[in-house]
Amino acid sequence: MGTVKRRVGGILLALVLVGHAADRDRAVAQRADVQAPSEWVEEIEKIFIRSEDCKQCHDRHYEEWKGMREQTPDLKTFGRVDAALLHGTSLESPVFKTVLGLWLQTNPTAEQQAKCLSCHAPAVTIFPQHVDKIARQVLTGKVEVEGIGCASCHLINAVAEAGVPPPTFKIQPGKVLYGPYAEPEENLVHPSSQSDLYRGANYCTSCHFDKVKDVTRRDLPGEILQGTICQDCHMEPSTGSSTSKRGSMTRSIGRHWFRGVVIPGVMLKNRNLQAEWMPRVDIETKATPTMVEGTVLVRTGSLPHSFPDGDPLLKQFFVTITVKDAKGQVLATEQKRFGLPFEQILRGPIPEPLVRGGTTKRVPFTAAIPSGSSPATVEALLTYALIPEPDQALKQRYLATLATEKERATAATLIHEYTQARVLTFRTKAL
Repeated sequence: MGTVKRRVGGILLALVLVGHAADRDRAVAQRADVQAPSEWVEEIEKIFIRSEDCKQCHDRHYEEWKGMREQTPDLKTFGRVDAALLHGTSLESPVFKTVLGLWLQTNPTAEQQAKCLSCHAPAVTIFPQHVDKIARQVLTGKVEVEGIGCASCHLINAVAEAGVPPPTFKIQPGKVLYGPYAEPEENLVHPSSQSDLYRGANYCTSCHFDKVKDVTRRDLPGEILQGTICQDCHMEPSTGSSTSKRGSMTRSIGRHWFRGVVIPGVMLKNRNLQAEWMPRVDIETKATPTMVEGTVLVRTGSLPHSFPDGDPLLKQFFVTITVKDAKGQVLATEQKRFGLPFEQILRGPIPEPLVRGGTTKRVPFTAAIPSGSSPATVEALLTYALIPEPDQALKQRYLATLATEKERATAATLIHEYTQARVLTFRTKAL
């Protein structure tokens, strides 16, 4: 009987291995229909296995990561959903292609390019010699190598200590894939190992370094979110199985599409959270017959998130001060901009976000009043844009690199869309 069981087990093992090999061959064949992978891509994929291979067992997480379950107009047009780029589109997104193309026209060094790509394509931290090739593929829109795939995240087994510039993740090249589960099930594809890092905010902030006050903390400090981590909101929790295998239906799992703030019910059901999240401005003023001067106070609550939603590399913030008379006529206006132009991105220390959670940004202003006028109100308007406005010469240089009029029109539309100022909040004060 024991011999029969061993033979049956051997046959089943062989069938599983053959089936997995066949699935992998089909995935490679699908890619070969487009273009056979380059040798350097195959070199990368010996360590960073493609997510299509992971799909054979983890189909649900694969579809979430790729955005196959949420085909919104934003996702179809720009490779984004709910104002957040999907990890699965980190290199393929037209948004990233356009932003990278504009930035490369400012002639960054190889080191600066590697730093830019290290979060969008973590494989460059192991294969820095391929940075130029990856960048060229992004610009042509014919990306062979994967950006942020399953292996990119699940090969991380540590993060650097405080004082190290971002990104702070450490990848362990090899066959072992790390995750949050204790005693992971044995399988015929890859060995698994538990890491407590996957239950900590410091895992996410190894790339999303601008989001919190202290990137070394495992939790998010504050009374409202005490004991909370990034994954609690951005990987909507449910129960089930992380694989297509039946069973383990009571295991806690998280979705892998990493939505932004627009999470059904989270903001609505927690009014304290809603109040703490919302930005606000106040105005301190002192008026004379010829001048109105003062300070705009930009505040956010005690949430650990920086304001509003961080990203000190690309986002631009604008504080616009407008002085009006009693009839609503504009007497004076002044705008303060916070953010780097393309030419300065990654040319020095990464700047702080506009406001860290629980702090106040003080923006002084001085407005000269025309003779004979009488100021009645001061308005402070807070707006932001998703990317810097490129100057005309930079924009034209980038558009000239594109092959067709259709590509140039698409890029011009995207630049216009992403540089538009969006209203956050405002305050009016009577003088």
